[in-house]
Amino acid sequence: MNKIRIFSFLLLFFSFHSAYGVEIIAHKPPFAGNKQSRTIDYQPLETSSKSWKVCSVYPHLKDSYWLSVNYGMVEHAKKLGIELKVLEAGGYPNLEKQQTQIMDCQQWGADAIILGTVDSTAYQGILSRLTGEIPVFATINDIDLTDPDIRKNITAKVGVDWYEMGQAAGEFLAKRHPRGSGIVNIAWLPGPSKRGGTKPVTQGFLDAVKDSDINIITTLWADNSKELQRNLIQRLFASGQHFDYIVGGAVAAEVAISELRANGKSSEINIVSTYLSHGVYRGLRRGKILFAPTDKMAQQAMLSLDQAVRHLEHKPIERDLSPKIEWLTPTHLPKEVITDSLSPAEFRPAFSVLDHKVQR
Repeated sequence: MNKIRIFSFLLLFFSFHSAYGVEIIAHKPPFAGNKQSRTIDYQPLETSSKSWKVCSVYPHLKDSYWLSVNYGMVEHAKKLGIELKVLEAGGYPNLEKQQTQIMDCQQWGADAIILGTVDSTAYQGILSRLTGEIPVFATINDIDLTDPDIRKNITAKVGVDWYEMGQAAGEFLAKRHPRGSGIVNIAWLPGPSKRGGTKPVTQGFLDAVKDSDINIITTLWADNSKELQRNLIQRLFASGQHFDYIVGGAVAAEVAISELRANGKSSEINIVSTYLSHGVYRGLRRGKILFAPTDKMAQQAMLSLDQAVRHLEHKPIERDLSPKIEWLTPTHLPKEVITDSLSPAEFRPAFSVLDHKVQR
């Protein structure tokens, strides 16, 4: 009976979203520094007029953040009845591999390319050479739209300003430890040092805590792999420094739970994440992680694919979209927000969606 009730709830939930759309932030003029933002009721497409070929390129599929992006895109592709090809570069250092994959999309005959870039400046002056005449849709990660070649070739984008994600984590801590309340020490582990969204995340965090009693005693950088992040945390313990919080990306936060337990420090040191993952969600539910913002990555993926199909079918399109960032704590985990963020536990990476319209 419980499974039936859950299934009925999900049917009602998704039919509600289908009927009434979702609240999204639209920016106009698109890509502008002085753009105006407003909340709109966005109605995703229900189907496509033909089986378009969309190629999507991710930085990696090594953590559950990008797995959830994959889920959101795959499910919407199935719903629309289009063909989807997914390629992943294997990590943020792998710029050349991602560039080759973009050319693979062109050789495959893609009607559109969705690009989650490994580096915001990686395609300055060369994007058109890699993509030809294929429209490109930027997703999740920032891309340098001040570059003329990139600006000319990006049709639309979906993504939050990662400054705001770091700012959210910083504001949460600044409210807990305002100036004069007593200094607390933070170990800051944001992720890769040069690529991804770590630079704006770091700046947002620093700006948010600058007038509080937060003291960052060390900053450690590494790619988003559990092994590398575990090494960083073990270095923290070996240094003998006293710290009250480990704050960083989701992979660091996930690893910190087990490392604190292994070192008998779970009751002494708190964990804050700068974004959501499945492991962070479990940590929030168990009270092991105090805070994480979510940028609703599954929803972002759906929106990017929706933009691509709208453009291909000459339908009205919002060219610059962001989800609403939601603050999550152990006592605030709304079901609809989690649904818009995370893939189901049983979902595994999917690298292609075939033309379901032909199969039916």
